[in-house]
Amino acid sequence: MMTANVISEPTVTVYTAAEQMLAQRGKSFHWARRLLSQPHAKRATRLYGFCRHIDDLADQNPCPVSAQVSLAIVRRALLTGQSNDPALRDMLHLMHSCGIDPAIPLELITGVESDLGDVRVADMAELLRYAYRVAGTVGLMMTAALDVTAAQAQPHAIDLGIAMQLTNICRDVREDALQGRRYLPATLVGALEPAELINPVGAVRAVVVDAIHALLDIADRHYASGEQGLRYLPAGARAGILVAGRVYREIGIVLRKRDCDCWSSRAMVGPVGKAAVTLRALLALNEMGGAQRRQPLHETYGASLHALALHRSAGWLAEANLAD
Repeated sequence: MMTANVISEPTVTVYTAAEQMLAQRGKSFHWARRLLSQPHAKRATRLYGFCRHIDDLADQNPCPVSAQVSLAIVRRALLTGQSNDPALRDMLHLMHSCGIDPAIPLELITGVESDLGDVRVADMAELLRYAYRVAGTVGLMMTAALDVTAAQAQPHAIDLGIAMQLTNICRDVREDALQGRRYLPATLVGALEPAELINPVGAVRAVVVDAIHALLDIADRHYASGEQGLRYLPAGARAGILVAGRVYREIGIVLRKRDCDCWSSRAMVGPVGKAAVTLRALLALNEMGGAQRRQPLHETYGASLHALALHRSAGWLAEANLAD
């Protein structure tokens, strides 16, 4: 159980580091952050800094054993509620003040740990479990940081996180392959090894392109579900979250316009594109008003993912049937 032995406010150094990291490595979120209230923007920045720190412990450490040790230290801090590390202590305070269940960032660590070995995703169920752990959990923590009290918001937050992670996977096929990782499920690409994804040609490239198209379609259903959760957010947070989701979804649209070419250059949304997406999102939000109609959830994954938000223990998640 987490104790109250945490600092009362983030230090200037910790917050500045998180803000710089967001500006440099989370440009879509940094863009959308300006639409949040100052307290929510500050919490979101701190949460991003922590999650990026966890990710970097795995990605930027060339030694898997050393990375495992570093992640174990974070895990212990989350379990005990105590740490001498200023960044971890800030996260502990954020969890304490926002009521974030330690089980959620612990699931994030479990997901990051799975990147330390060979990554060869077998099927959609495995991919969605991974996406939940490394991104759906972030959505759950964000709802707490935004003072969302309705439990009904949680499944939609999970869906938005998963959608963003699927977009990442589609955009970064080559980069992930260079690190020996294949997140594209074998049910879509067969037994292709990461080395074959670095610069595929001919029939192999066609298979990979089809897989990316399929994952982007699934991501779109999750984005739609994510937007259905806007009604549960404080009014001052809706624009920021809607814009963040739509700017990220635009990456997939850019990919589609290039026939899912993720090899020639990194798919990005520039400032002009972000501005256009933001304007459309704000107009759409105005049309939505305060009474969004409930839409049918995405049929293939909706029931399992929405149940997941209410039963989010690691054991239940491992047994959940998220596939067709």
